[in-house]
Amino acid sequence: MGQTPSHEAVHASKAELTAHLADRFARKCYEPLELYSFKDNFRSLADREGDVRYLKEDTIARFLELPDILAVSPVVFHMLSFIGAFPFLRDAPVILSFEQMIMVVTIMTERYTKVLAKGATNRRKLLFKSLAVYDRKLSEIESRTPGSSTDPSQGHVRSHAPGFAVDQVGDDVGDDDAAADDDELVMAALDSLDINDAFITGDAHAATTRGAMIPADNFRRLIMLLLLTSPLSPHESLSAYADRFAGSALESLRATAENVLSAFIDVEKSPGITFAQFREVVPVSLPYIFNGLSPLFEHFLFSKNLDLSKRKDGIAAPAPAVLATPPLLQDKGQILNLDILSQLSFFIDGGDLFRRLRLLYSGADAGYSMGSFETKVFNWRAPTILLVSGTRLDSTASRRGSESVFCDSLPPQRFPNGSAPDRDRLVFGVFIRQPWRVTNKECFGSDDMLLFQLAPTHDVFPASKINKNYAAFTKPPAAHPGITFGSAPPPTSSSSRHAPLRHLGPVSLVLDSSFEFGVFNHDYTSRGGAFSTSVSRKLDFQERFSIDDIEVWGCGGDEEARIQRERWEWEAREAEARRRVNLGTGDIAADRALLEMAGLIGGNRSGGSMG
Repeated sequence: MGQTPSHEAVHASKAELTAHLADRFARKCYEPLELYSFKDNFRSLADREGDVRYLKEDTIARFLELPDILAVSPVVFHMLSFIGAFPFLRDAPVILSFEQMIMVVTIMTERYTKVLAKGATNRRKLLFKSLAVYDRKLSEIESRTPGSSTDPSQGHVRSHAPGFAVDQVGDDVGDDDAAADDDELVMAALDSLDINDAFITGDAHAATTRGAMIPADNFRRLIMLLLLTSPLSPHESLSAYADRFAGSALESLRATAENVLSAFIDVEKSPGITFAQFREVVPVSLPYIFNGLSPLFEHFLFSKNLDLSKRKDGIAAPAPAVLATPPLLQDKGQILNLDILSQLSFFIDGGDLFRRLRLLYSGADAGYSMGSFETKVFNWRAPTILLVSGTRLDSTASRRGSESVFCDSLPPQRFPNGSAPDRDRLVFGVFIRQPWRVTNKECFGSDDMLLFQLAPTHDVFPASKINKNYAAFTKPPAAHPGITFGSAPPPTSSSSRHAPLRHLGPVSLVLDSSFEFGVFNHDYTSRGGAFSTSVSRKLDFQERFSIDDIEVWGCGGDEEARIQRERWEWEAREAEARRRVNLGTGDIAADRALLEMAGLIGGNRSGGSMG
């Protein structure tokens, strides 16, 4: 089908234009086998009312195998009913007939980029609108607007129901000027239909973000679903991960979703997420959070009725050998579980995580010391993820012993805690692409590092390109040996009685050399140092904690593991060879020759008495 001339497109109905865009998506975004499977799935799933074939909420939930326990089906259906109206968002929500489902699957799987080149790299704003509801006043105004309610026989239903209304939602100041609310996807789609500017302006601004918000409970449910779908492949079903939303695993899933939700709002004070909050937090702290939607909706492109194993002669071809799929997480850790792994994939590429992480160091197994840390971690030549969990120190309790020594080494200025007092379990981490090394005067790392917090609040602090105090692994005789991120290496210990106080960078994480205590510092007023300040918590805060566990996970495959194993074996042989050197056997000449070869005696070095 050729492109409709502009003078004809202006007079075409919305239904004709939607059909035209759906046809273009179908032809250019799908392979013939995928389109055949999509049509077959739609025919087998659709209900019929008159001449209209459409998908219902429970049908979609059953096909995608959405877990009933999450109660996420209404949230997903609300999204799809909005996205199905694309690009004419004024008509949302719509009945999900064939053309509307083409829109849904194309946008959810991000295949639209093959057609909508102009401004089509970002679906974030459209997803927000599909999840958002509006305050009561705006809903009432829209319900009185001509065209907001249409005859169901025409394939449309009344726009945003008052049942979704919430009270007193603040506007997103500066976002919804008449010229500022252009939705890139909508504009690109209408442009591809060759519709004139006047018509674009009339419809593209119908669904704005003014007064819109995503209810906190709705988004919590969606986050739980996204945690499950993040490792999903197009051929996998959610039922394969049924053990992740049952029993105690469900509580872990809920707790992780709560931590992610707290990146946007304090649920005790706010009923929902505004577009300003969504727009600030997602690109920095959760850039990949919606990636799991793509494999989930790819399921529409695989038909169970299509049997490719049969040959033309009717004889079934031999089934290919099925290789066992390795688990998402090959090792068990004290901190990292499947939910935390999925949370990490919200801001670290899942290709570096799922089925590729290896536990290099665990304090619970190898001992809490820098020596065992160095032995286990330093030979890994690929990216690593350090995780540390702890319990917040009580600022009101009297300090004794090692806790007192640690706290006395910190600057006297202390910011308030970064989260509610009743949420005192803390989890921090660092993603490092460079190999670890001992530092003296200069830190290691690069500007692709990430410092982050996972609990009780999700937050990500990207590295700076200017300040290079990224990571330091400092041994004695440094004044304060340990592991630091975002702070300059500590100076060499002086001969004075009192060592200088620890230097805390504006945004920094410090672990003492005994792996007993740690501190995270966030000096927002400084505007950041080696790591950027939080985009959601625009305040000064500090977390002092006793360390419960430390883990380091290596990102890599079999080749990285082989290199590390060979290095460990070489070091073991060298240690054994040194242990077997036995001087003082009685052969003075032989012992002296060996010491001279080692450079320990000879010249002006006497080496001591051999007799």
